[in-house]
Amino acid sequence: MVLQRRSRRGRLPVVFRAPGGPVPMGRYLGRRRLRLLVAAVVASLAAALFVGLDRRGGGVARGGDWDRYDGKSFRVTRVVDGDTLDVDVPDGNRATTRIRLWGLDTPELARADRKQPEEPLASEAAGFARELCLGQTVVLRLDPHDTRDRYDRLLATIELRDGTLLNERLLLAGLARFEERYAHQWMERFSQAEQQARDRQVGLWADTGSRGASSSQGVVGRE
Repeated sequence: MVLQRRSRRGRLPVVFRAPGGPVPMGRYLGRRRLRLLVAAVVASLAAALFVGLDRRGGGVARGGDWDRYDGKSFRVTRVVDGDTLDVDVPDGNRATTRIRLWGLDTPELARADRKQPEEPLASEAAGFARELCLGQTVVLRLDPHDTRDRYDRLLATIELRDGTLLNERLLLAGLARFEERYAHQWMERFSQAEQQARDRQVGLWADTGSRGASSSQGVVGRE
């Protein structure tokens, strides 16, 4: 049996489970949502601190990827799959920069080198991204504390010409799964976008019995 009352000092409600004693508030609210909220707050504070110290000369030096890409506009020259694309700016010895979309994972296209078959809705996700951004000028939004994945791809959120985010559009269409393992400033927003797609039962969530694997499973986020 669960009982709930307000403390004598009128602060946050105290939750009890008889006869086992008090239950922590974090567990009562739900561990997943609390974890997402904490990660989003930490990422936002880190971003604010990074910018604030930089403006005040506080020892955090911008450079490299941040100066080169964040808030800058580039043309999309290729869409590799639903969550990977190239923009028209050199990156080291490469003629273009490869972008890995932050905070999500789309179904994988077939890969002969790995003998990997195409996953359901992989072509649809890639086609959706192509329709929205291929040949278009977009704005890259980086997270200050993490700009590259282990394959040296630039991690970014893509702002389209109409001001919407490609990452979020894919999630809302049900063509991507939200990735919660890596903290960034858009976590809560992207989590809500996936939930909307689930509620509407579109894309990957149209048949949750066969496609609705947890967003935390598989190789996602930076793969």
